[in-house]
Amino acid sequence: MTQKNTPPDGLVIVDKPSGFTSHDVVAKMRGIARTRRVGHAGTLDPMATGVLVLGVEKATKLLGHLALTEKEYLGTIRLGQNTVTDDAEGEITSSTDASGVTRDAIDAGIAKLTGDIMQVPSKVSAIKIDGKRSYKRAREGEDFEIPARPVTVSSFAVYDVRDVVADDGTPVLDLVVSVVCSSGTYIRALARDLGADLGVGGHLTALRRTRVGPYKLDAARTLDQLQQELTVMPIAEAAAAAFPRWDVDAKRARLLTNGVRLEMPDEYAGSGTVAVFDPEGRFLALVEESKGKAKSLAVFG
Repeated sequence: MTQKNTPPDGLVIVDKPSGFTSHDVVAKMRGIARTRRVGHAGTLDPMATGVLVLGVEKATKLLGHLALTEKEYLGTIRLGQNTVTDDAEGEITSSTDASGVTRDAIDAGIAKLTGDIMQVPSKVSAIKIDGKRSYKRAREGEDFEIPARPVTVSSFAVYDVRDVVADDGTPVLDLVVSVVCSSGTYIRALARDLGADLGVGGHLTALRRTRVGPYKLDAARTLDQLQQELTVMPIAEAAAAAFPRWDVDAKRARLLTNGVRLEMPDEYAGSGTVAVFDPEGRFLALVEESKGKAKSLAVFG
C-alpha cells in the first residue's frame, strides 16, 4: 500500500467530463493525488469527454512517449452547418439544407478522408503558428493560414444517419461515427472537411474518446470516483501495456542504468520505443534502437 503522504508513481486513466479543459483535469488531479507532479498525454477539447491519460510523479516522464500512440473516438457530425470552431462550441456561420445528401455521397466523402491524408487543423486550436497559439490569433481576428499536416485515419465508419431539424429550422443530417487515427488528428477538422466536400458544411456536435493506445474507457474513472478512491496504474504495468517489453539480466540492468549503451537484440529493430525490465520485473527505462544499440529516452530504475 502507498503511504498517504507519498503520491504513487503511475498513470491515472480519467473519463474527462464535458466542459473541462485538460488543464482543469490536471489541476483537479494535483489536489486528489497531493502532488504538483501531474501531467497529461495529449489534450482533449473542453466539449469532448472520455479517455485522458494522466501521469503522476515519475510517470510524467512516460507521457511524451504515450502521446504519440493511436487514438479512438465516437462522435456525432452534423452536416448542414458550419461553425467558427468546427464544433458545437462556436457560433454557426452558415446553414444549408442537407436533407438531399445521399448515403453514397457520405460514404464517398468519408473514403477520401480515410488513410494517410493531409489535414489542416482547426483555426481555433492549440497549434502554434510562429510561436503563438492559433486560437489566440483567431480570437484577435487575425487572418492567417495553418499549413496542412500528414495524419493517418486508419478507420472512419458511419453507424447511423439521422434526419434532424436544427434550432434555426434547417433540415440537417447527424452522423454517428467512429474514428481510429494517429496522434494529432483533429476529429472536428474531419467533420468540417466532410461537410465541405459534400457542399453543405459540417461540424462536430459530440465527441467521446474511447481509447488512447492500449488504455480504454473501461479502465477510466470519473473525477468523482477518483476523489473517493485514487486508482493508479503502476508505472511498470503502464509501460508494459504501451510498449514492447525487453527483459534484461542483472548485469545488463546495472550497465543500462549507469548509462552504458547495450547491444539490442535484432527483434527490437524498428520497434520504436521499448520498455526495459530487470529480472525482478522492475521497470528500468525507455529506450530506442540506434545503430544496433539501446539509446536511453528516459531512465526510471
